Amino acid sequence: VIDGKGWRSGAPVERRAIPQWFLKITDYAQELLDDLDKLPGWPEQVATMQRNWIGRSVGVQMQFGIEGSDEKLEIYTTRPDTLMGVTYVAVAAEHPLTLRAAASNPVLAEFVDACRQGGVSEAEIETMEKRGMALGINALHPINGEPVPIFAANFVLMGYGTGAVMAVPAHDQRDWEFAERYGIEKRQVIFDPDGHDCSIESAAYVEKGVLANSAPFDGLRSEAAFDAIAVWLEKHDKGRRTVNFRLRDWGVSRQRYWGCPIPVVHTAAGDIEPADSFPVTLPEDVTVDGSGSPLKKMPEFYELEDGKQRDTDTFDTFFESSWYYARYCSNDCETAMLDERANYWLPVDQYVGGIEHAVLHLLYARFFNKLMRDEGLVTCDEPFTRLLTQGMVVAETFYRENPDGSKEWFNPVDVEEREGQHILKTDGHPVIAGGIEKMSKSKNNGVDPQLLIDRYGADTVRLYTMFTAPPDQSLEWSDEGVEGAHRFLKRLWALAHNHADAIRSAGDTLPEENAGEARREIHAALRKALFDYERQQFNTVVSACMTMVNVLNKQEDAALLREGMAIVLRLLSPIAPHVSHYLWHELGYGDDILVAGWPQIDEDALRQESIELVVQVNGKVRAKVQVPADADNTTVEQAARDNENVRKFVGDATIRKVIVVPGKLVNIVAPQSGK
Repeated sequence: VIDGKGWRSGAPVERRAIPQWFLKITDYAQELLDDLDKLPGWPEQVATMQRNWIGRSVGVQMQFGIEGSDEKLEIYTTRPDTLMGVTYVAVAAEHPLTLRAAASNPVLAEFVDACRQGGVSEAEIETMEKRGMALGINALHPINGEPVPIFAANFVLMGYGTGAVMAVPAHDQRDWEFAERYGIEKRQVIFDPDGHDCSIESAAYVEKGVLANSAPFDGLRSEAAFDAIAVWLEKHDKGRRTVNFRLRDWGVSRQRYWGCPIPVVHTAAGDIEPADSFPVTLPEDVTVDGSGSPLKKMPEFYELEDGKQRDTDTFDTFFESSWYYARYCSNDCETAMLDERANYWLPVDQYVGGIEHAVLHLLYARFFNKLMRDEGLVTCDEPFTRLLTQGMVVAETFYRENPDGSKEWFNPVDVEEREGQHILKTDGHPVIAGGIEKMSKSKNNGVDPQLLIDRYGADTVRLYTMFTAPPDQSLEWSDEGVEGAHRFLKRLWALAHNHADAIRSAGDTLPEENAGEARREIHAALRKALFDYERQQFNTVVSACMTMVNVLNKQEDAALLREGMAIVLRLLSPIAPHVSHYLWHELGYGDDILVAGWPQIDEDALRQESIELVVQVNGKVRAKVQVPADADNTTVEQAARDNENVRKFVGDATIRKVIVVPGKLVNIVAPQSGK
């Protein structure tokens, strides 16, 4: 919702009360929270987002009285230590108290209608201008009985908590802004230990401190006051400690055609029954005209015998995707959702999905798995052992503004740059560059993979997407990058073609001794590639393969070429499977690369008889020396001192210090000789 309108349609948005179906995910809130600790293979970012979404908090549920009435107003707070600083109560526009007052107050009724068209997300609520109206009735403070005014406020949502909040403007920024606007008292009750002003208006603001103006709790620190006030409320039957969750039940109703039909029937008496036969299937002869659910216009679908009617809502599409992974394990089972094969395969070892689903699909799938477990369909607690959240593919966007304020988006392939302007090829008129955004149908900035496959082959497209960025980061699309991936595969092909006979005839002979350095480079690159595969950094796997191809292109030793190509092809087979499979067969390694073993590092190949070290004099590189790989510091230091170029820069000066960094460098510190 942007500026009160749907971003796609431009239609005004308002909140309405309609019958909805829910799944009681809140019954699993604590288990969903606790079991995140069982998922070390998940990105911590996703686990944190789910913890925040579930939002467990410990607080106090209390009852404010209503002046002149026996009614009680339920309020939950995590800060009972600030209770004596309450100077007003804010309730949602849809709260029963508000609606009752609005029935006889046209101005308040107008405010309620305006709130229905306002923001509904916490982000929108946080940034919107805080507005409200007094209901003309007071709440009674649960401890001192003091009357405090009740306001309907646009920043309180009926769907969160009880739809009512106690306001402590001296110690909460949002409450302070509202109080400032409407001239409401700000009563400070939390001070620092020295009694200094530390309210929300003070530069010395502290969240917790020592209570004052809070008899009979003056002098208590915030933590102790939490317990003392909770005990007082429980003793006087006005409140209780409670655990609350931000998580709300999962609304699964959708008023549209696509999605599973909700399999319930409404009787003429208004009762609800399960469908009398399964599966309930959607009709296929349907007209979707954009004016609401077509199912509501199809009595042949919803009208049943005895005045019964089928429910015309359909399930949220997340409902189906919450358990599809399990159905794959027994997809041909005709008698149940799942059979025993599900327990053989589950949980999923490696799951790949966008981080945008962190608190939607991924949370729902965890919930659904626990439902299936409790129904005896699966035995595992969690659906996915490891999770990889891939980045988005992003590309340029271009558009024109329509007279009604909407935008028409054009595909980047239909746009070219002429004299500093972006021009639509079909009509020669300018378009506006909308910046880099993720590829989507709505922005029409996707690239048709079939066009690239037709031109370059599927392996080029796969290699490009794997090489351009780590899988968990965004990939900015580049046609030049696709060309680069294609060139590498052509180099690989040429390498195989040029040495095919030698590779086929080499057999199992070992590379010649003079190929030792090249073989070491290949196995060093293999070590890195295997490590990067484990940490799912496929772009650097491709880099390692490129290194190997560069090394092999300089070799003539048939045995080394055979060994090196066998390593490269197996490493590339998950990324560029078609080229790898074909070359594997053509070079005589076997019929199918998929049954070949994963390449293994030869530790002997990595051993070096000598290594090259950089020698610095007073921090500046002056020489390089070769020393035995197992040389001690004394040997290394002497080799550096004996180097002719080093002696030139040291001269007759007395060396003050020699610093040896094993395997890397030697730094000689000496007075400047002037040479």
